[in-house]
Amino acid sequence: MSTASDRGPRHAAPQPAVAYRRLSVSQRRSQLIEAALGLFAHRAPEDVSLDDVAAAAAVSRPLVYRYFPGGKQQLYEAALRSAADELELCFRQPQHGPLTHRLTRALDSYLGFVDEHDAGFKALLQGGSVVQTSRTTAIVDEVRRSAAEQILLHIGVPRPGRRLLTMIRTWITAVEGASLIWLDEGKQPPLSELRGWLVDHFVALLVATAAGDEECGRVLRRAVELETADGPAGDLVRRVAPLLHDAGHLLGED
Repeated sequence: MSTASDRGPRHAAPQPAVAYRRLSVSQRRSQLIEAALGLFAHRAPEDVSLDDVAAAAAVSRPLVYRYFPGGKQQLYEAALRSAADELELCFRQPQHGPLTHRLTRALDSYLGFVDEHDAGFKALLQGGSVVQTSRTTAIVDEVRRSAAEQILLHIGVPRPGRRLLTMIRTWITAVEGASLIWLDEGKQPPLSELRGWLVDHFVALLVATAAGDEECGRVLRRAVELETADGPAGDLVRRVAPLLHDAGHLLGED
């Protein structure tokens, strides 16, 4: 006599429902941009395909196209815009305390981003990506302008003269250049050392420019009033003083 198991079940066993979380348009776009940023972090944009992005986001390629019909170029620009927004936030530090402390916090954020998104950062600033366009260049320039505006807010000069603005823009260029060199040198020296050197560089540029510009002189005097002996500026003075010990002859001193 046959058993129930021999005859087979009269009805198929119900299958467990597949969990699916429906995302809003903005949430899905954010998910895809985040996946792209994760890939661009360590691979040049031209080496990342839409299939790679779809796999990283665990979605289908057609879904990526649905949200970015312009293909990889549109997705890259969206990811770049997202990265730029994050970089712009780096210099938006609380406007209190010594200037060198504010710069230190800003550089910790900026260099941390460089460290986490090394390949993408290099492709972005070196202009070596085949997906670079005038729009991507404009996004990069916007980050630089935003950084300069934030520094001017920190020093209390919203409408600077030519010398002061040139000094600040020169320093921002130096930060970018030093970041690229740091990546080329295998991320050496340690980030803390690079950050300290860049803060020193800002102070040195400000001092040198103040020697020939009244506006920079006022900025320097206000900044010095907030500095402390145990802070970055005080430490720099102590390190520089011995080097200038024998420079009296430059002043015409005996």
